[in-house]
Amino acid sequence: MKAVIITKYGGPEVLQVMERPVPEPTGNDVRVKIHFAGVNRSDLLQRRGYYPAPAGAPSDIPGLELMGIVDALGPDVILWQKGQRVFGLLGGGGYSEYAITNENLLALVPDSLSDVDAAAVPEVFMTAHDALIQANFKSGDHVLIHAAGSGVATAAIQLVHALKGISYGTARSEEKLKKALELGLDAALPLPDFLSALRNATNGKGVNIVLDFVGAPYFRQNLEALRSLGSLVQIGTMGGSKTEIDLSVVLAKRLRIIGTVLRSRSPEEKSRVTKRFIQEVIPLLENRTIHPVIDRIFPLESASEAHAYLENNANFGKVLLRIS
Repeated sequence: MKAVIITKYGGPEVLQVMERPVPEPTGNDVRVKIHFAGVNRSDLLQRRGYYPAPAGAPSDIPGLELMGIVDALGPDVILWQKGQRVFGLLGGGGYSEYAITNENLLALVPDSLSDVDAAAVPEVFMTAHDALIQANFKSGDHVLIHAAGSGVATAAIQLVHALKGISYGTARSEEKLKKALELGLDAALPLPDFLSALRNATNGKGVNIVLDFVGAPYFRQNLEALRSLGSLVQIGTMGGSKTEIDLSVVLAKRLRIIGTVLRSRSPEEKSRVTKRFIQEVIPLLENRTIHPVIDRIFPLESASEAHAYLENNANFGKVLLRIS
């Protein structure tokens, strides 16, 4: 099979398409013939040597989400049959024609979703949905969402809107903020001083939840932006990971600071995330209350170009690889 290989750690140019053996499923693993794979920032980190794949996953083939057709079953699989359209998570190896994943990390693609739309769903909607759950989101909550043009942010904006919350967003591009408003964002905030604008927009009250992908540059303002008993969910650190914490703010407001990633969790944890996604998010996708946002699709052979595009922060929504 064809697969994109990290030939050495470095820039996008280190990615090359090579031949690898087709993997065989064992236990309760499923082999999927992949139609599309998502391109994620964790893939960029893995390519540079900063985000190794979990044990048992290919270390040199990036890709942690897929959409495709069930092709082969391990002897203990009970949930799936060959030929079913599925999407979901995997530990690694998504940039290839075939990949193996646990049967509990897959979901059936609704008939209302095309293959390409389904491919843009798993990582971003599971991450956004799980982050809101961890923050104890409820109807009426006010949520600040940074990097409003990112795939996870476009999912979070829609989920907050669908679940009757109020959302505020930041982005470095006026065009991205305009598109985010069309998705259901309630208010666009300027950078770098988003805090003053947020206070004006909330009559000084602030927000219940902050979803942040940037990290260090926004950390102080994020804490100031939260109401008492609020939650900061740190999903990424695109702007840096080291900062100082004013603990007096955390203590006085009784804040929660939550760090979250999906990839490093145990199969059991990821299975619970997938199950809740199936129960609570897929119905919203089926009736088009929410929808995936796709920026660009690259062929498998252009994986290096896809990485360079994502690194330049040019995207609004998901970047995909067309595998077959």
